[in-house]
Amino acid sequence: MELSFLGAAGTVTGSRHLLESNGQRILVDCGLFQGLKFLRQRNWAPFPVDPASINAVVLTHAHLDHSGYLPRLGRDGFKGPVFASEPTIDLAEILLLDSAHIQESDAEFANRHKLSSHEPALPLYTTKEAQKVLRQFQPLARDAFHAIDHDLKIKLHRAGHILGASIVEVQWDGRKLVFSGDLGRYNDPVMPDPDTIEDADYLVLESTYGDRSHDNSPPEAVLEDIIRRTAERGGTVVIPAFAVGRVQLLLYYLHKLRIERRLPENMPVYLDSPMSLSAVKVHRDHPGEQKLTRAQVYEVNQVAEYIESVEESKALDASVMPKIIISASGMATGGRVVHHLKRFAPDPRSSILFAGYQAAGTRGAKMLAGAQTIKIHGEYIPVKAELNNLSMLSAHADADEIIRWLGGFRRPPRETFLVHGEPEAADALRCRIKDELGWRVRAVEHLEKVSLR
Repeated sequence: MELSFLGAAGTVTGSRHLLESNGQRILVDCGLFQGLKFLRQRNWAPFPVDPASINAVVLTHAHLDHSGYLPRLGRDGFKGPVFASEPTIDLAEILLLDSAHIQESDAEFANRHKLSSHEPALPLYTTKEAQKVLRQFQPLARDAFHAIDHDLKIKLHRAGHILGASIVEVQWDGRKLVFSGDLGRYNDPVMPDPDTIEDADYLVLESTYGDRSHDNSPPEAVLEDIIRRTAERGGTVVIPAFAVGRVQLLLYYLHKLRIERRLPENMPVYLDSPMSLSAVKVHRDHPGEQKLTRAQVYEVNQVAEYIESVEESKALDASVMPKIIISASGMATGGRVVHHLKRFAPDPRSSILFAGYQAAGTRGAKMLAGAQTIKIHGEYIPVKAELNNLSMLSAHADADEIIRWLGGFRRPPRETFLVHGEPEAADALRCRIKDELGWRVRAVEHLEKVSLR
């Protein structure tokens, strides 16, 4: 049996782990590379193995860095099933169709303005190709093994993180492998704690926050302070947020502040993200995958006014009244939030509030690193607004929480492979696991292949 790391090795993006045994190939996650240009260029390179030779794909969750390459894989010959939890399938439909629309729009824009060195510029994949691969999805129920092929069985455990996220357990050819996917937080008010896993022969473990601990300050208190301070200056709070995951948590805390009368009176909250609106509906349909009931999900979502049309979105930027705007994308790489940043980043009265991991090369990372200007639509926009990053709102377990999760194992795996982390984070976590638990562990390299005893 061989395990190849085709992505998310030395980086937090492009998760793709290929498992091979007896002529069969299973791909765990099939993500897009995002962020720095040299990473994005990997999306255009030929896939390391023939997509037609892959028998099945298993998704840990719907985020594009784990699912977003699927339409291209299907276009290039993959015809097998894509297994995932039911909520992951519902969210993947939203995310993949939106991603395809963006790919097509970017190509059209590049051709219209002659911005590409390719003639013509082409999308990585089309809406039709996304729709086609979505027909290959097959839901797997929780907490039971599913026979996929011969002696191959798969079980999906709850990972927390976002709705439907899974820890994938694979039993195949006498070996037990566990893929953590993205581990969620303990005591999150919306998502469940990650399920405890007691044993594995091999573990593939994320390391996003392997070198740091999240701020333990009460999120609602920090939010209240930033919002009140900004409102007193007459500014607007712009929150770039991931449409799937962070938006729902932000709405929860803003609802809590509203009912406790801790938000400035008459300060409106706007959710300006069509994709977030679709995700809200999926959350209502799957109350069993979260801590909130369907009624509570509905109540929490009433805190915001939903912006659907482009005209309504533009009107938010024209308004001078203090307000809160939640909009995607979470790393400010695209979407409607870019227009809001263009308007409010130069305003020293306003605040830009990030609520999650900012990958290297993204606008969010550059702003938090102290960039004086950011490039938007070909212009350099000055950054004078107050900047904040609320790490306690992250959907990823921090280093302490990862160690806590590993404490559930009754025996150490034969080997633990660290993925989905920048080199510093992965190496810091490697040292902690080695020193504190005594496990055999290492951070893997891009395209590395290992043999599993």
